[in-house]
Amino acid sequence: MSAPVPYTPPNAPSAFDPTSHLLLTPEDRDAPARVARLRELGIGDAPIPEFDEFARNLAQVTGAPFSMVNFIDENRQYFAGLYAAGRPGVQLDTAPQEVGRTMTRDQGYCPHVVVRKKALVLEDVCDYPRFAGNRVVDEIGIRSYMGAPLIDWKTGMALGTICVVDTDTHPWGREGLATIKSLAQELVERIHARELRG
Repeated sequence: MSAPVPYTPPNAPSAFDPTSHLLLTPEDRDAPARVARLRELGIGDAPIPEFDEFARNLAQVTGAPFSMVNFIDENRQYFAGLYAAGRPGVQLDTAPQEVGRTMTRDQGYCPHVVVRKKALVLEDVCDYPRFAGNRVVDEIGIRSYMGAPLIDWKTGMALGTICVVDTDTHPWGREGLATIKSLAQELVERIHARELRG
C-alpha cells in the first residue's frame, strides 16, 4: 500500500524558498521623523549643487561610474547629489522607472543601509541571495554597490546615505569601506554646518 499524498492547497508555491522574505525592503519606522528632520535641514526635492560636487568627488575617489547622496522618505529615495559618468548602454538618467533623481524604496540597497545604520559593501550582488533579486539588477544592470549611512548628530537617525554603484563587479575592499565611511562622516559635518549657517 502506497503512502498517502499530502494535500497541497490550490496556488501553493511549489517549493519553499528560505530567502524569499529577505528580498523585501526593510521596515523603516524612522521615516516620518526623518522627513521632518530633513525639512528642518532644508533638504527636499531639489538637487543641491554642493552634493552633486560631493558625489563627483566620491566617484573619483572610489573609481565608481555612478555615485549618489541619497535621502529617503516613506515612499521613495531622492538623489540630492548625483554623479553619472555613464557607460555604453547604461545611463541612470534614461533607465526605466525614472531613475534619474528618484527611485522607489524597493529599488536598490540604500534603504537597507538606512534601517541598519551600517555601511554595506556588495562587490558582486549576485553572491548574496538577499540582494541579487533586487529590481536594480535587471532594470539598470547594477552589479556592485557600496554605501554608508549619514547619521544625524542631533537625533541619531540615518538621514540617508552616500553610495557608489557599478555595472561590473568591483573589489571595493577594506580600503573602499573605510573611505566611504569617512566621507559619510565628512558630509554629515557639512550638513550640520549648513544648518548652523541657517
